[in-house]
Amino acid sequence: MRKALLLPLTAALALLAAAPRELLTRPTAAAAPQQGRGRSCGTAAPDPARMAEAESSFQKFQQTRGKKTAGAFAIPVYFHVISAGAGIDNGDVPDQQLRAQVKVLNEAYAGATGGTATPFRFELAGIDRTTNADWFYMGILSIQERQAKAALRKGGPESLNIYTTFGGGYLGWATFPNSYHAQPTQDGVVIDYTSVPGGSFYPYNEGDTGTHEVGHWLGLYHTFQNGCTPDNDYVDDTAAEAGPAFGCPVGRDSCTKSSYPGTDPVFNFMDYTDDPCMFEFTAGQSSRMEGMFALYRKP
Repeated sequence: MRKALLLPLTAALALLAAAPRELLTRPTAAAAPQQGRGRSCGTAAPDPARMAEAESSFQKFQQTRGKKTAGAFAIPVYFHVISAGAGIDNGDVPDQQLRAQVKVLNEAYAGATGGTATPFRFELAGIDRTTNADWFYMGILSIQERQAKAALRKGGPESLNIYTTFGGGYLGWATFPNSYHAQPTQDGVVIDYTSVPGGSFYPYNEGDTGTHEVGHWLGLYHTFQNGCTPDNDYVDDTAAEAGPAFGCPVGRDSCTKSSYPGTDPVFNFMDYTDDPCMFEFTAGQSSRMEGMFALYRKP
């Protein structure tokens, strides 16, 4: 088993800020991401009205299917390594670290780390490399992101395109399945190149930024998405959580009312805890991802 449960981290780590790394105007090519600021995901959920509309469509689809499932899915993975120049300090991630990232995805989604086995398997389909400093420092919804994805993306809705960059101020971000039809060229996952297995961004360098962002790509929200509400993250078997958890606060219970039982899901891949703390998806999350894939991504 790759993961092990950790004791709570020091008080200093527990108080890490939720804010993302500073958005730099133009760092030098060799600049390293700032360490120790807490996990930061740039994936934004739709506004409440659009979220409710999307959820209604999904639930209708699930009811129509009944107990039917679409079986196992083999997802082709295309890596687009975007760098500012030669060498790992400029973002030129070696092939071996990308293969290790695919291994991490397969372990996490197969339940090998301790969670529920999902129907997804990941197969490396290709690696390409682009030296472009403007794209390397791209931000979310920037013209540079649009240009890079339009130029590099491969495959159909079932194909996972992962772009490694400086991170744009975040560890990563992703698109949701229901956005593919409207913007197919923008579909995919962006991750900070230092977050892949063996990267330098401790304690986020075991590859679970990739695991987390692929969860969004497959239709999951953050476990704390709607706070202490009945909707929560629209998954029945993840306990409600008032806000993101950092470090590894075992036993944290931020929604204490009796109507929201259970301690916070700090071991879940869709929270904000450190990579060594994350090790599971739930059965409900697996079912949601399978349904989302069948509705929006199955070729």
